[in-house]
Amino acid sequence: MSRAAELAEWVWHGSGIAAAVMRRALTPASALFSAVVARRNRRFDAGVGVKSIGLPAISVGNLTVGGTGKTPVAAWCARTLQEMGGRPAIVMRGYGDDEWRVHALLNPDVPVETDADRVRGMVSASLRGADCAVLDDAFQHRRAVREADLVLIAADAWTGHVRTLPTGPWREPLTALRRASVAVITAKSASAERVEQVQLAIRAAAPAVPIAVVGIVPERLRLASGDGALWVLDDTSEPLELLSGRRITAVSAIGDPASFERQLSTLGATLRAHRFRDHHAFSHADVARILASVDRDGMVVCTLKDAVKLAPLWPRAAPPLWYVSQTIEVRLGWDALHEALQRVLSARNLPHAASRPTAG
Repeated sequence: MSRAAELAEWVWHGSGIAAAVMRRALTPASALFSAVVARRNRRFDAGVGVKSIGLPAISVGNLTVGGTGKTPVAAWCARTLQEMGGRPAIVMRGYGDDEWRVHALLNPDVPVETDADRVRGMVSASLRGADCAVLDDAFQHRRAVREADLVLIAADAWTGHVRTLPTGPWREPLTALRRASVAVITAKSASAERVEQVQLAIRAAAPAVPIAVVGIVPERLRLASGDGALWVLDDTSEPLELLSGRRITAVSAIGDPASFERQLSTLGATLRAHRFRDHHAFSHADVARILASVDRDGMVVCTLKDAVKLAPLWPRAAPPLWYVSQTIEVRLGWDALHEALQRVLSARNLPHAASRPTAG
């Protein structure tokens, strides 16, 4: 993890006196940030700057900086829209060189458009034959009209403190959920009590918004392999029980590495963790440093988001690189999620419906 990321984590979550003093010193900056965001949202609420190309869309976003499970939930939305008869495309900013690759692997027959301008990305998706779109990480990118907004809150990262940047990781206050179609609580290793705490906070901040709870659950260990600069999807897999009692090297360059590591620990593994900043571009030197810490009979385990970047660099003579495949498990609120997706599909037959600005 970079020093800047470590400093941010310390300011946001540090429990000592020094961290509290730093947050107090940064409070005016957070107030200014919140005021700018509020002014921007008022303009969008009035329809200023909102554009539509007539392609119905659902946005999957969040209120915090990273680590809520947007990529697997957006992929699930695209797959479900497809199963419901749609021809979806994923439209995303394409920050880093990992998330679009993950989408391409999870849904190989769903086109992925990467463009910081979501409206322009939707135009490209439409030209490629898409009749609907999933906007990955677009809750705050309100220029693009959407039929529904799923807004994710990670139960694993919930602390009960909602502090906007820079004193905390929040882009908007919890009351911004009032713009959402569904508030989606994601849980990797969070307890039922923690999930309930988040539910209560959401009901207090946005009582009219339906709530869904989605588990992001480990499924299997899968082998990652590379061939030169190319990523190769290997069909080799093993049950998660293989981790029980094993000492493994856990590698992650994601928004919430602690949740990933807790999942592995819960499966019975003893960890030696290598954390990198979110979207880190791995180098051969990084790989060498990782391998230097691997026991002779140890395993190296990462996420799919990391595997798409590590596999092309992985030496053939090195211990195998494994990643944990994840599955989406809707535990609460299926009807609300289905209604949001159906709203997108129904709008395909209403050429003027998508031209009006929505609340999100």
